[in-house]
Amino acid sequence: MSDENKTFRPSDAAVDAEVDAALGDIDMDALYESNAPEQTATELTGEHPGKIMSIDVPKNEAMIDLGGKHQGIVPLDQWDGRMPTIGEDEAFVIERRDAEDELYRLNRKGKASRNATVETIEIGQVVEATVTGLNKGGLECRIGRALRAFMPSGQVDIHFHEDLSIFLNEKFEAKVQKIDKATKNVILSRRMVIEAERREKKKELMAEIQPGDVRSGTVSNIMDFGAFVDLGGADGLLHVSEMTYRRGVKPEDIVKKGDHVEVTVLSVDHDKNKISLSLRASMPNPWDNATEKYQVGSTVTGRVVKTTNFGAFVEVEEGIEGLLPISELSYQRVNRTTDVVKEGETVRLVILSMDPKSKKISFSLKAAAPDPWEGVEGKYAAGTEHVGTVTRVADFGAFVQLEPAVEGLVHISELSDKRVRQTSDVVKQGQQVTARVLSLDTEQRRLRLSLRSAKAIEADAKKNELPVTPDKTPAEKKAREKKLKKTPLKGGLDF
Repeated sequence: MSDENKTFRPSDAAVDAEVDAALGDIDMDALYESNAPEQTATELTGEHPGKIMSIDVPKNEAMIDLGGKHQGIVPLDQWDGRMPTIGEDEAFVIERRDAEDELYRLNRKGKASRNATVETIEIGQVVEATVTGLNKGGLECRIGRALRAFMPSGQVDIHFHEDLSIFLNEKFEAKVQKIDKATKNVILSRRMVIEAERREKKKELMAEIQPGDVRSGTVSNIMDFGAFVDLGGADGLLHVSEMTYRRGVKPEDIVKKGDHVEVTVLSVDHDKNKISLSLRASMPNPWDNATEKYQVGSTVTGRVVKTTNFGAFVEVEEGIEGLLPISELSYQRVNRTTDVVKEGETVRLVILSMDPKSKKISFSLKAAAPDPWEGVEGKYAAGTEHVGTVTRVADFGAFVQLEPAVEGLVHISELSDKRVRQTSDVVKQGQQVTARVLSLDTEQRRLRLSLRSAKAIEADAKKNELPVTPDKTPAEKKAREKKLKKTPLKGGLDF
């Protein structure tokens, strides 16, 4: 460099002095910040919070502050006739950025530009869709003024809808799932939007819900073991055992899908995100005052809710159910419960026992009816003859019914004056016979009968020195029983 050039170059100190004089009170850092390059247009994408800065009614648009130096505009018609207020905070979706005016074109969350096209929407964007038609596979929709889209039936809701016509002409938010620019096909999903909302609501619900809370919900699904209730973001299980105090019911007997119910929260499992609910917890427990209403020996009316091979279960009121054993169905022998009672039948019963602590109660049907053995002493004295019907035939003899529930045994040795090898050789079930009473025990409800001739019976009586006339005194009866024990009947059965 020449000396001449050196002459015209100012010193560093002189340059600094000149700059300071030009800037005056201006801060250098502020100057650099003001001249910093603006953020690129691609920096804001997707959903973004914003605040309404101004409203231009003639231009039908609102100016939105997106933070920093980013601003955007939104058509006023996206507020569906409502005039927005300056200062409102909302979530907006970035549609695109105009480099010319350096403004973002925005949509309110759930809205799309009235002039939306496959080029201006993006996968994952939430738009407002209008249902315009139906087909076998789902819903035909419109985004904005003219962009056609399709929503498969499986993407309409989180629950299955057999009739999709209920959505016709409806508007709702949906997420853009697929875009085929070549064919201009757009696939939407309302289900994804609902699931995202439910995830947020579930987090809030699980954070605040506590056992003992009473919540309102909607029955969302019914299973064999119970029902699921939507509590607003999360489903809780309402087990069938917690639906009512009644037993043996089915979930669909108590609730229907879509029913609005008030339930009590039994437990919350945060690790497994499970909520257990109860419908009956808010109902009075019928066993609390059962002892005041039901006493042993009293007569009640109940409904047969279930029959088994060992008896029947009878409900006297909702939640109070007891067993009617097969042995208590009738004074007669009962082979099958259904021969006496049927499910749904109303019966009059006597309470045999009751245990409120274990919630158990037992009944008797026969105790509520007149006892057929009362007064039989005067009718069936020893030595008297009666016409009866053979009800059962066994190896050791036959049972003969003299009247309903009054039955006696004819031992095989008493079937005939002759020796009998098989009972069926002499009598058949259903056959009418004339039987003679040998003895009567009212306490044990036993009748000993004979089909032999009176002459043969008298001969045996003389041989065994046994009376054939009715017992006259308790002492005579006791003496006679003692002799009978010493003289067993033929065949070895002492009845």
